[in-house]
Amino acid sequence: MGHILTAGQKTPDATGKTATGAPLSRLDPRTRILAAVTFAIVTVGCSWIPVLLAALAVAAGLAVLSGLPVGPTLRRMAAMDGFIVFLIALLPFTTPGDPLVTIWGVTASRQGLMLAIDILLTANAVVLALLALVGSMEPVTLGHALHRLRMPEALVHLMMFTIRYVEVLHAEYLRLRQAMKARGFRPSTDWHSLRSLGYLVGMVLVRAVDRSERVLGAMKCRGFSGRLPLLHAYAYGPRDAAFAAVLGAALLALCLAEVSHGAA
Repeated sequence: MGHILTAGQKTPDATGKTATGAPLSRLDPRTRILAAVTFAIVTVGCSWIPVLLAALAVAAGLAVLSGLPVGPTLRRMAAMDGFIVFLIALLPFTTPGDPLVTIWGVTASRQGLMLAIDILLTANAVVLALLALVGSMEPVTLGHALHRLRMPEALVHLMMFTIRYVEVLHAEYLRLRQAMKARGFRPSTDWHSLRSLGYLVGMVLVRAVDRSERVLGAMKCRGFSGRLPLLHAYAYGPRDAAFAAVLGAALLALCLAEVSHGAA
């Protein structure tokens, strides 16, 4: 879980993440986590389309400040939209309300269309803000920040080890698959293939347990006592206060706009 620095990089900053020059990377990670949670709560509580568009614009601004690459970020957003596209497409036809258009004898309502747009904008705004504020952190930094925010220690450890060793287990799975291919295995729908795939899953689980025991033994040899030591001290600074003030003002403006629209 260490950090390897190339010749062109500087030393890790106070968050434990290598400095990249992005403004958000200089903030205390606890500030970023609290900002992400607050932004999500406020955005989910809004339903007026102009307010949601403004929230999406704020999330896009956060993404720019975090230095997220445009291509991978858009692909992640598209993957998320793929899960809700069917819900969004069916809502206009399953929500009662004022008729808007009729397709093949099925009537779509204006209220259903507005609800679909509401869900689409809310999901994209919240996910984009989470990617900008939390997704750009290193897993170790995120775990330490959650620990300092009084999250359950066992849950923090579980998250950190899961993030670290999912890729290790995936590499182990690829090695076993390569060994099966070298022995002439070609997957099909017969019982031999199903039995072989079952053995593959079993071997991955067995090797996962074996690796976990070796890792635990290595950690105990290095003095692990059930608590991961913090290598950096976190401290809120003027930068965090300024960011909290600006984001808080933006979220307050969204809330006031939503309330005023509801009152009208």
